[in-house]
Amino acid sequence: MAKKTTRSATTSVSSDADAPLTVPGLDASTGHRVADALQMRVHALNDLALTLKHAHWNVVGPHFIGVHEMLDPQIDGVREMIDVLAERMSTLGVPPNGLPGALVAARTWDDYDLTRADTAAHLAALDLVYTGVIEDHRAAIEAVGDDPVTEDIVIGQTADLEQFQWFVRAHLQGVTGELATTGASGEVEAAEKVSRRSRKR
Repeated sequence: MAKKTTRSATTSVSSDADAPLTVPGLDASTGHRVADALQMRVHALNDLALTLKHAHWNVVGPHFIGVHEMLDPQIDGVREMIDVLAERMSTLGVPPNGLPGALVAARTWDDYDLTRADTAAHLAALDLVYTGVIEDHRAAIEAVGDDPVTEDIVIGQTADLEQFQWFVRAHLQGVTGELATTGASGEVEAAEKVSRRSRKR
């Protein structure tokens, strides 16, 4: 890695004569607006992939192997989503920013709250993480609606994210369908609610 400085990544140099480009069928301003809407989704998914990997490393307890192995395909799936969105941004004429400093500067959420914890606690916290990502992905569907191709990509990713959350929630539901994390306002509270339920059994 390069020595840390105060500089930041810059866009490539172009002449004033260069017209902004996007895909055929969209005007440049629309294409760039759609692409710009994807940047926060790239940040959110990069954060999600790192968070899932962190949980994968730090989960412990009697159900360790099941949860540990469940998370890796989700991580791979999220990483693929990042690549698809970043390449779509480039296709639309906007350079994607995948740098960690840009993510931290732009994000509107805090770091994941758990380190080493049992499987139920991590799954409870991850359920809330998924809820936030999915809600914002659903909002992005409307934001990119002027481009049906991009809209279709975001819709498909939302469906995959919802399935990943379903896998997580299946560990947190009772037989009647109630969710152990209902009403939790944060990851720590969700983890504590699940832990209390486990101790009562």
